[in-house]
Amino acid sequence: MREICIYGRGGQGSLVLAQFMAIAALEDGKYGQAFPFLGGGGERRGKPIMAFCRLSDRPIRIRSRVSQADYLIVQDATIFKDEPVLDKIKPGGIVLVNTERKQEELEIPIDFRVHTVQAEKLAREILGRPIMNTALLGAFGAVTKELSLEAMLKAVLKKFPGEIGEKNARVVERSYKEALAGGD
Repeated sequence: MREICIYGRGGQGSLVLAQFMAIAALEDGKYGQAFPFLGGGGERRGKPIMAFCRLSDRPIRIRSRVSQADYLIVQDATIFKDEPVLDKIKPGGIVLVNTERKQEELEIPIDFRVHTVQAEKLAREILGRPIMNTALLGAFGAVTKELSLEAMLKAVLKKFPGEIGEKNARVVERSYKEALAGGD
């Protein structure tokens, strides 16, 4: 079983990203589980929040929060100043960060494999809005090989049919291809 912790701010779609991952796992013939942790104040826009996802080849029986993730996704790099996000990942885990900064500028210890993606920029370009969860989904699939491109596209189109779904699918595909090409 692989465990993922997603840090974002209220309104950025952290839970939706976790749900996309779980749906894509089902599309790949695996098991997925997605859930939020909103803390004391609920999901207020701009407040740091966490979402979790588990992916497995077998049924997932555990229902607790993820304490030591295999993968960490950070939707807003300023959260590193507000929260001890690296406490949530196992040594040697993969950290995926939405940022225009280079990996070396993030001051993340070498205990982790770090990948950066300009998810917000890509979302603005294709969607016209800074909703970056589908860009992070595509990059996650490319970097980890946990989810196939086909399954991620199906997950997005199931949740958002029509033009919105098509645009988000384009975001997934482009971020996936850029991450495979070493776009970080």
